[in-house]
Formats: sequence, structure tokens, C-alpha cells
Amino acid sequence: MESEPLYNLLQLPKEVDPPTEEELPRGGKKKYLSPSSRRDPKFEELQKVLMEWINATLLPEHIVVRSLEEDMFDGLILHHLFQKLAALKLEVEEISLTSASQRRKLGVILEAANQSLQVEEQQAKWSVETIFNKDLLATLHLLVALAKRFQPDLPLPDNVQVEVIHIESTKTGLKSDKLVEQLTGRRSHKDQPSQDAFDELFKLAPEKVHAVKEAIVSFVNEKLERLGLSVQSLDTQFADGVILLLLIGQLEGFFLHLKEFYLTPSSPTEMLHNVTLALELLKDEGLLSHPVNPEDIVNKDAKSTLRILYSLFQKHGLRAEGNRAPYGTPN
Repeated sequence: MESEPLYNLLQLPKEVDPPTEEELPRGGKKKYLSPSSRRDPKFEELQKVLMEWINATLLPEHIVVRSLEEDMFDGLILHHLFQKLAALKLEVEEISLTSASQRRKLGVILEAANQSLQVEEQQAKWSVETIFNKDLLATLHLLVALAKRFQPDLPLPDNVQVEVIHIESTKTGLKSDKLVEQLTGRRSHKDQPSQDAFDELFKLAPEKVHAVKEAIVSFVNEKLERLGLSVQSLDTQFADGVILLLLIGQLEGFFLHLKEFYLTPSSPTEMLHNVTLALELLKDEGLLSHPVNPEDIVNKDAKSTLRILYSLFQKHGLRAEGNRAPYGTPN
């Protein structure tokens, strides 16, 4: 690609000043994400999905990521994340306070991650220096690779591309190239998550959604009656996970100690903890035939809420009533 003078480039992000010739020695190179790429909705969605995934994974350890660019560089979160995903123990110090110790820690983590990902260090799109220097692009490449390896059903936005501005100091001054890097690939048809009855219901027969909701509300209230509870709105009352956990406990015969969940959650993090626990219980019982993201339940997504409640109805409502199926089905 033909090089062009630095002043012809799109203006760099406000938080990043382009290097001067004095700051970038002869032969030196730097790269930046273009402002348009930073604002791209798919790029923002990728960061959101990865942050929610990390926060859900590390929820039991009370670790919360708010910025992939600012929170990953010292190795603390990467250490906990990789240990949790790979189910192994890394021999590194828990807290690293100096730059040297943080780089050493990153080196151990990335060596283990590269082995798990079967990536040679020279081929990896990340390194100790890029992660430590808060290179967002390198951090995203690493996290996407970890997600594909350990949670392949994570709904990463497909075909995320970013424009990267490469700057080099030459004899004649600063020169630049604009190149495109691929963060996620295109999904083939077989990689697309299969649709279930609720996808078809919301797409082809939205007028029937209300009837299905009423049927499931009847089923849920019948089961919760002995607890003195009732539900009027599926869209809102299951978002904090409390009624969902109590319903699962009632139907599946679980006793949930109050220390295991938040009876009166006061934050999205506590709600996410409850819903994640509920989904793990459903998975353990083999009741989830379609992947559900806990964040969707917390965010009051009607389709995801109906999907998990219907999994309980299929087992307990239909079994109790034989073939009469009085509550109806998505079909």
C-alpha cells in the first residue's frame, strides 16, 4: 500500500498524540487504531461481549473489568482469567507492584496461554510488551483467541475489521500506512447457532408471544404458590435471578443456602451472579438445549427468559399433565 505523509491521515484519537520526529527515533515504528475504527459499532460490541464474558467468568472472585484498554496490562486479571479457563495453577505472584515484576508475570501467563492455544511466540499477535503498553489491538487478539479456545459458543460479532495507522520515522520524515486487521472472521453457515422454537416464534408469529407468556406465567405461579410468591411479568421479575433460583429449587428439589446467592440483589453484578448460578444448575440437569447468556436475562430479554422457563415447563409441566399440555407450547 502506498505511503502518505502523516498530515494526510485522518486525525488521530484525541487521547493519542501522534509522535514527533524527536519522539520517534530513525527507523522507529508505532501504530494506532484509526478514530473511525474505535467508533465502529461492531468494534464496540466486541469489547462489550468480551468484558461481559470476563466479568461473568471471574464473578466468584469479585473481579470486575471496566476497560480492556486500561485493566489488562499488569497481568492480574489475565492471571485469574487464564487459570479459571484452563483449570490450572500458574506459579506467579498474586500482586505485582513494579514494572519488572509485572512484565515477568505477563511472560509466564502468555507462555502458558500460547502453549494452550498452540501458537508460537513469533506468530502470536500479542506479546509481553504490547499487552504491558496497553495495546488494545493486541489485547483483543489475545482475548478473542482465548474465547474461541475455551468458550466457542460465545456470540462474538463476526467479521470485525479495524483500520490501523502505522507510522515510521524515515530519512525524509514521518511516513504512514493504513492497513486493515481482522479481529474476528466470517461465520460459515455451520458456525451459526441453530435456531429453536422461540427464534421462530418471535420471527414468524410475534402475535402469539403474549399467549405463550400467559401460559408460562400460569405454570410458574402454580409452582410458586406454595412459596407464597406470584409472577405478573416475565419480562421484569426474572431479571435479578431470585425467583428463577427459587423456582428451580422448588422444581428440581434443590436447597439453596442463602450464602450462595443474593436474596435482595442491589446491583447488576449481584443480579448477574444469581442468573449465572441458575443457568449452571439448569445445565447440570441437562435442561438447556440452547445457549443462553446470563446478561440477556439481566437485561430483560424476553426471548431468553421464555427459553429457560420453557425448559422447566417441558420437564415438569408436560410431565405432570401427560399429553394434554394445557399451558400450550411455542408450536
